[in-house]
Amino acid sequence: MLSYYYAESIAVFCSQSPNEVIGVINRANVFDGTMLQQKSWEQQIELLQHSLSGFQGTIFFEFSIPRMGKRVDVLLLMDDVVFVVEFKVGESQYASQHVEQVWDYALDLKNFHAPSHHAFMVPILVATHAKPALFSISTTSHQDNLFLPIRSNQEQLVGVLQEVLTFVKSDGKPAVSFTDFARGQYHPTPTIIEAAVSLYNNHSVEAITRSDAGAQNLTVTTGAISVIIDDVRNRSAKAIVFVTGVPGAGKTLVGLKVATQHLDEEAGNTSVYLSGNAPLVAILQEALTRDRVLRESEAGRKMTKSAAKQAVKSFIQIIHHYRDAYLVSPEAPYDHVAIFDEAQRAWNKEQTVKFMRMKKNRPDFNHSEPAFLISCLDRHPDWSVVVCLVGGGQEINTGEGGIREWLQAIQDEFPSWEVFVSPHLTDKEYEAQDSLGLLQQSHRVVYDSSLHLRVSMRSFRAENLSLFVKQILDLDPTAAKQTWNQLADKYPIVITRDLTRAKTWLKEKARGSERYGMIVSSQAQRLKPLAIDVKSPMNPVNWFLDGKDDVRSSYFLEDVATEFHVQGLELDWACVVWDGDLRYSSSCWKTFAFKGNKWQNIHHPERKKYLINAYRVLLTRARQGMVIVIPAGDADDHTRQPSFYNDTFNYLQSLGLELLR
Repeated sequence: MLSYYYAESIAVFCSQSPNEVIGVINRANVFDGTMLQQKSWEQQIELLQHSLSGFQGTIFFEFSIPRMGKRVDVLLLMDDVVFVVEFKVGESQYASQHVEQVWDYALDLKNFHAPSHHAFMVPILVATHAKPALFSISTTSHQDNLFLPIRSNQEQLVGVLQEVLTFVKSDGKPAVSFTDFARGQYHPTPTIIEAAVSLYNNHSVEAITRSDAGAQNLTVTTGAISVIIDDVRNRSAKAIVFVTGVPGAGKTLVGLKVATQHLDEEAGNTSVYLSGNAPLVAILQEALTRDRVLRESEAGRKMTKSAAKQAVKSFIQIIHHYRDAYLVSPEAPYDHVAIFDEAQRAWNKEQTVKFMRMKKNRPDFNHSEPAFLISCLDRHPDWSVVVCLVGGGQEINTGEGGIREWLQAIQDEFPSWEVFVSPHLTDKEYEAQDSLGLLQQSHRVVYDSSLHLRVSMRSFRAENLSLFVKQILDLDPTAAKQTWNQLADKYPIVITRDLTRAKTWLKEKARGSERYGMIVSSQAQRLKPLAIDVKSPMNPVNWFLDGKDDVRSSYFLEDVATEFHVQGLELDWACVVWDGDLRYSSSCWKTFAFKGNKWQNIHHPERKKYLINAYRVLLTRARQGMVIVIPAGDADDHTRQPSFYNDTFNYLQSLGLELLR
């Protein structure tokens, strides 16, 4: 149930004095309202009481949007319409960021608040002192009864309300009930960036995520890890925990939650979240830093960005920096709990030894990356816990050893360590069954089903997206068609040969601040004729965090991100541009790398796997839908022959994907 500061029938609201209404709001507001805020409420109340005379329905003030950490100024329930009203008192312009703000509020309710799913949702920006705005009452192609934002000044508001009610009057939908709306279930699915910010600001997982079976699984998993940590600490033992999950199930969210739960310095219970995914760490650090500076500013306090980032870096670190720090220092780490995200991407012994010899001048180094990282935590004389968050089929770079490297390290070098394992670690995609079998002969291995995240949290529209992508890449068209039949009405996927049409589709589908962008394989080197250059440098922080007015952001659809930039992150809408590096041919995938002036076959099994996994990452990034562009090629270009692309296009179209014409 969502909270609000004031709720009454419109008739009662109009009969009360502004002081009475403000008194109710202030009693509900646990934070002291500023004089400016009090004055704003007073002007909103007077305007609304004038505008709403004669209307029937319910009014809410300061209705909460937990996922965004915000409150809507006013909600009006009239018949079967929910008006989402954001006031900008004294403003003389309809600023684009304010339009986007009210649209985001309406989108959040439409997507995550059960009583809003089927209601007409109308976002209105009221800039009180602006000139009269031209407006039209219309929706988009989403067919979810969410209207395009309406701009209004204070004199226009009553006319806007009347026109909308007249427009929808003949529909016959049941009226939105005050009780149902106020008590309705709210099942948000935050992006990992939103989740990190919320958790860092001491919000609970329950406050920012869905409360259905998928989110309950998330809570069960974090709870199980905490129980293991407490038990190991009480027994002065040492343990490693392996958490598995389908793509987008929330493994990173679990890691961040565990890290924020164990930050008690006085109790010696500190933890650190570590990832080898440099773009992910950079983006999360920057997002947390920006948010901290903003919050301090809103509270009237000054904080430099460098000071804010220093605090953030103690919480989220790049795994290689952590490794290098303890390569120099023989001391035990400051933290007793280390959470390694995407643990399957840790380097094998060969890659680590080579790196240490060439880059760190350590010719005597003789460990895999997992073995060394465990040894750092093993320096503690009392207790320590390593938590490995594991994705299956997601190794995408040379030297990434998979989960076997961690199991082998425990087997060979740490006889006293206990092992807690998700039963799904024996699944084929993790390639760990043999190593686990050997480990059980010499170590205490506990299987716990709570350590598996079974439901994708990335896409709130389609939980079976990861299964569909797996079936596509596994070349199982029969199963893929069946899965697609379950997805098609919830999660749009279209294919096209035309990049311009794809960009238009993307921009039309994204509403408010929903983020969209182009993503491609790092091996997609013959998309240059489409103005796509994977070798062109891009900054993932700007790409993921900056707004629509920044040419470096994903919104501009100029810079592209690869699997290395987007793994562990997500977009709302994605354009996946497919090149000739991965080609469907006669019921098999053919893999290629572009060398010199031609494509060359990839024969090495590991490199073939990395390329297919790259497309697995790309095809599971979008939360709400995607367009797949497979170029038509050019018969006059030996590097872009139509035959390099046609069979792949025909294969995907045969699965039932809609052709964007």
